[in-house]
This record gives sequence, C-alpha cells and structure tokens, in this order.
Amino acid sequence: MIFRFHAADEVDFDVDLRELQGQNRLDVFCGFLREIGHRLGKPVLMCPEGDHDHPVLGFDVTADRVVLLADPQVRRYRGAGRATRSSDR
Repeated sequence: MIFRFHAADEVDFDVDLRELQGQNRLDVFCGFLREIGHRLGKPVLMCPEGDHDHPVLGFDVTADRVVLLADPQVRRYRGAGRATRSSDR
C-alpha cells in the first residue's frame, strides 16, 4: 500500500487490487479497513482510482462492519470469449 497525506483530516492510500485475489486476502483487507475505522471512529471508504466521489466499499461505523456501497460493475470486452453449451458446438 502507498499512503498519502493530502490534508490534516484525510489519509489517502492505494491498494493494488491484483493483491486481493481470493477470499482470504479480501478478509485481511476488510479487517484493515475495520481496524482503521475502529481506531478513528470514522467511516473508511474505498473509491475507484480517479473517482473519489463514488465509494464502492467501506467500513460503516454504525453497522460496525465493512459494507458494499455500490453495485459491482462487470466490464464486457469485445472479442472476449463466450460460454457455450455442448449443444452450441
């Protein structure tokens, strides 16, 4: 993680999502968000790069847990493979 201190009341950090593959690593990351939120008594938000106004995941102080804040977006690319049934072949 890379931490940046842009303001006295805000800490910004980058997470390489390639490092979060698998449930175990995601659980560790959510534990990290939860620990920061507990220590500060404030929400901790995760936003996509370049889109700081639309958090997608975060620690909710009231709920005392990490919650999904936006619907996951699935990108579809042209030329990507497609699933086929054996009857389609």
